[in-house]
Amino acid sequence: MNKHPSPDQMPRRRQQLLFVETDFKICGSITSIDKLRGHLQTAIEIEHSTIPTYLCALYSINAQSNSFAYQTIQSIVMEEMLHMILAANILNAIGGSPAINKPEFIPEYPTYLPHSDKAFLVPLQKLSKDTLTIFLDIEKPKKRLAPPEADNYKTIGQFYDAIKHALRYFDFITPGGIFTGKKERQVSSHHYYGGGGKLIPIFGLSDAIEAINEIIGQGEGMNGSIIDPDHKFFDEEIEYAHYFRFNEIMLARRYQPTDAPQDPPSGSPVQVNWDDVLNMQPNPKMKDYPKGSELWNKTYEFNRTYITLLTSIHDACNGNPELLMKAIPLMYDLKYKALDLMNTPIGNGKTAGPSFEYVPL
Repeated sequence: MNKHPSPDQMPRRRQQLLFVETDFKICGSITSIDKLRGHLQTAIEIEHSTIPTYLCALYSINAQSNSFAYQTIQSIVMEEMLHMILAANILNAIGGSPAINKPEFIPEYPTYLPHSDKAFLVPLQKLSKDTLTIFLDIEKPKKRLAPPEADNYKTIGQFYDAIKHALRYFDFITPGGIFTGKKERQVSSHHYYGGGGKLIPIFGLSDAIEAINEIIGQGEGMNGSIIDPDHKFFDEEIEYAHYFRFNEIMLARRYQPTDAPQDPPSGSPVQVNWDDVLNMQPNPKMKDYPKGSELWNKTYEFNRTYITLLTSIHDACNGNPELLMKAIPLMYDLKYKALDLMNTPIGNGKTAGPSFEYVPL
């Protein structure tokens, strides 16, 4: 059998090679499959690093008097967990092993987003306009024609763009492709349902690109739109990307589907009560309290639950996806322990709070 392309196939082949050369040029520092796996591990760490900061703001809110802010941030937290598992699925699909419960996985807050340009610090603190400014920095859309950035990225979208190009490049040049991971390691919606979006098992390049587009779309919107594109695929109501949902809280007004990304929301006003939040001490640490004291013990027990939760997710993403269901009661336990801390006065009008630190189990 002649393995060489026929003459009518040659233009298509040259076009493919041109695309691959372009992909390689904009992969940046992702120059090997091992480095691609390393960047996908970083993607998991980026998604995780946003969750504790969003949770602190969420737990500080009075769900009755601030129902809009509470429901908005709660839904975003669930989608960030979805993004974290999607990144783990892609890493598993190309033969990697997600590391989710190791000491080095846990950031020390306040922290920079992993491998970012260090333009801002991410704190643990109550809901406020200052806190929302940081959330908007985290989720900000990339500028039009902004290049992919594998390291020192300005936006998370640029970081994921670099991973997309690297996936295409290495899948094309590798005989048999790079998606050779065990299918049974994939976590699907059968194992977990957490709200908007779709938990996509990754079996090939198109699945990986779809998952990354979902992550980018839910965070900052796609193609200059304020709308999370998932609603088109999953018959959901129109929902806006995280950046614009945070901006609705900041400006106490809803967007309308016709609003442009650069314009403020023009929809109906919503109530945001900035004063009815728990006044948590920013960036608490276990070392703030005498070892063995009541507050030290409460903080330690919170962190044990936190690490137990991460260990359940780690195990689920490393060959036991059915264990993910066990994480759900741990999430409720985490919330109750956090609220106990945030309702404990420590003086100066402030309360204690969850520290999200690593402790050995």
